[in-house]
Amino acid sequence: MQTITLPAAKANVPIQENKLIVILGISTWFVVMNSTMFNIALPSILIDLSLNSSTVAWIVSANAIAFALSTLTFSRLSDFIPLTRLLLIGLVLFAVASVLGFYSNQFYVLLIARIVQAIGAGAVQGLGMIITSRYIPIERRGKAMAIIAAGASLGFGLGPVVGGVIIQYLGWHYLFMVTIFVIFLLPVFKKLIPKEIFKKGNFDLAGAVLTAVCVTGVLLFLSTFSYVILIGSLILLAVWWIYLNKKDVPFIQPYLLRNKQYAKLLTIGFTNFLLNFANLFLMPIILTSLFHKEPLEVGIMIFPGAILAVFAGKYLGKFIDTYGSMPIIFIGQGLLMTSSILFAFLSTLSPYYILFIYMFASIGFTMTSSALSNEVSRLLKREDLGSGMGILQLLQFVGAGIGATLSGILITLQEGFSPEIVYRNIFFVLFFLLCIAGFTHLSYYRQVRRMKEEQA
Repeated sequence: MQTITLPAAKANVPIQENKLIVILGISTWFVVMNSTMFNIALPSILIDLSLNSSTVAWIVSANAIAFALSTLTFSRLSDFIPLTRLLLIGLVLFAVASVLGFYSNQFYVLLIARIVQAIGAGAVQGLGMIITSRYIPIERRGKAMAIIAAGASLGFGLGPVVGGVIIQYLGWHYLFMVTIFVIFLLPVFKKLIPKEIFKKGNFDLAGAVLTAVCVTGVLLFLSTFSYVILIGSLILLAVWWIYLNKKDVPFIQPYLLRNKQYAKLLTIGFTNFLLNFANLFLMPIILTSLFHKEPLEVGIMIFPGAILAVFAGKYLGKFIDTYGSMPIIFIGQGLLMTSSILFAFLSTLSPYYILFIYMFASIGFTMTSSALSNEVSRLLKREDLGSGMGILQLLQFVGAGIGATLSGILITLQEGFSPEIVYRNIFFVLFFLLCIAGFTHLSYYRQVRRMKEEQA
């Protein structure tokens, strides 16, 4: 067990909310754009490094796993270490990995660079949610969550365009040099985030490592279908659960996972990110392989849907703060289901169908993400917000990794079939998963109504 220092925010410290929220949105834009630019590069990397679809998917999956674990780790560390110190660590890791990636010419070097870069990016993303939950009052938190979600949508939108330009004219190595400028946000964070004083506390390093191994084992099984890895992963998961329940201050609090309402929100978040990253993995491949689009053209096809979600995010916060999260999640899930069905039947007919359908998918993703984060911040107690938001982000980005891995595997397994059948089957699978998430949300909503009726 490692003993470190625990910060406590000074009470009644005034903060510049609007400036802080804008900076959080900008930082989210940078780290998300870092991910989406590389989705456009996948076809080029596949050819340059002589990889197959399931192998190249690991560049996305490993990045998502590292990002997910980093968000939870840094969220937990925020209970012990000042936020500005953690942001410094994350941003330095991000910068160092960017330099390593720029000079990478082998798959494993590239993979390591993307993993370390994701750890730094996850720190920025995870701590952003902690800052919002800790310092933005609940009556204005919906607006803050919506702005952060809009920043993510802008990253999803600009990433393909910026990535397409760079790949087409400079090559995919130069993608590592674009988002390194996020490190210059550190002085602004130090100015806007309230100062913190120190106390002593403990961080469960063994639990963090065990969590990382379990998540990696699950995704390894999904990419290999090895029964040895499956059995090993199940054993590790059992050990992990026993360990968490015996530990005094575990990396993940088991009682949070036993909270049925919270678990339902985790399921929705997991599926939401799985679908979005599956879409972002599949669209460049379809546009490149079927319609012979250049990287820049691929980016332009994806851009309108993402930028439309940014404009929608401007109004989402007001709707969430006024009407609550439930209606927004319902509408968002409806848009995602509609887009999956449309993708199943139309994505291989014309690139313009992809452009049009992704507008529905992108808005649905943004609505669900912002409302879901707000709902979790309302559901959990203040002392559980750090862990609770970290676990949510962990499950969301594990879902992102599985979305890319699952899509790559389904493409590989259907070799020999026509593209229409291959992609239709994949989008049907995604639609089925969305239906499960929809029923989960309906169950959550009914429980909320039942509790309100009992209190009335």
